[in-house]
Amino acid sequence: MTITQEDDLDALKAIGRIVANTLQSMADAIEPGITTAELDSIGAALLEREDAVSAPRSTYGFPGATCISVNEEIAHGIPGPRTIRAGDLVNIDVSASRDGVFADTGASFGCGPLRPTLDRLCRDGRKARQVGIAQVRAGRPLAGIGRAVGAFADKRGYTLIRNLASHGIGRALHEYPEEIATWPSRDRRRIDRGLVMTVEPFLSTGGLWADQGEDGWTLFAAPSAPVVQYEHTVVATERGAVVVTLPG
Repeated sequence: MTITQEDDLDALKAIGRIVANTLQSMADAIEPGITTAELDSIGAALLEREDAVSAPRSTYGFPGATCISVNEEIAHGIPGPRTIRAGDLVNIDVSASRDGVFADTGASFGCGPLRPTLDRLCRDGRKARQVGIAQVRAGRPLAGIGRAVGAFADKRGYTLIRNLASHGIGRALHEYPEEIATWPSRDRRRIDRGLVMTVEPFLSTGGLWADQGEDGWTLFAAPSAPVVQYEHTVVATERGAVVVTLPG
C-alpha cells in the first residue's frame, strides 16, 4: 500500500492503534498459569470489540486470532493449552484489518523476571527494531534496513533469523514489497514515498533460520537458540518513518 491521501492514512492509523492496544492488553495479562489459548481469547475479544478482523485467520486460516510463541517457539505459535510459566519468553504477534486496511505489530515479553541474557536480548531486540526504522525514508534503499540491523547485531554478538523478513502491508497482510531483508542483502529496490511496510528483525543468540514444526505453523530456530522479535508498521515519508502501531 502506498499512502496518497489523508483518508488512507487515517484508516491505517486507526487499525494500527487497534492492534497496538490489543498487543499491550495481552502483554499486561501475561502471568504464571495463564494458557496461550486464554491469552489469545483476550486478543480476539478486543479485536472483535473494535470491529477488526484477525489477519492470520482471515488470510491464511490460522487456528487462532493471534500468534503466540513461547521459549523455543519463535513465530506463528498456535494458541492452545500450553501454560505460561515464570521466566518464560513469550512472543505475541497481532495483525488485523478493518475496512479493508491491515496493520501488524509484535513484541517479545518475559513472564516475570528473565535470565540476564534473555533480558539483554529483549532490550537489544527493541533497539534493533529502532535501528531498522531509522533507515526508512522515501528514496533510500530497502537494503539499508538490513545493513544497519546487521551491523548492530554483529557489534553486540547476535545473529539474525534470515528467512523471516519484513514486508509491505496495507491492503493485504503481505504485499509488495515482499521479503524486505532485516539482515545484509543485495536488494536494489528503493523506498517509495508513502510506502507502508513492517520493520521486524528477529534477533537471536545463535539462531540463523526458522524451521517449521510438525503442526505446519509453529517456527523454531535452527540452530536452536533464543529469539526475540519486535515489529511496527510504518509509513515512509521524506522526513523518515511514521510509526502507526502505537497504543493510545
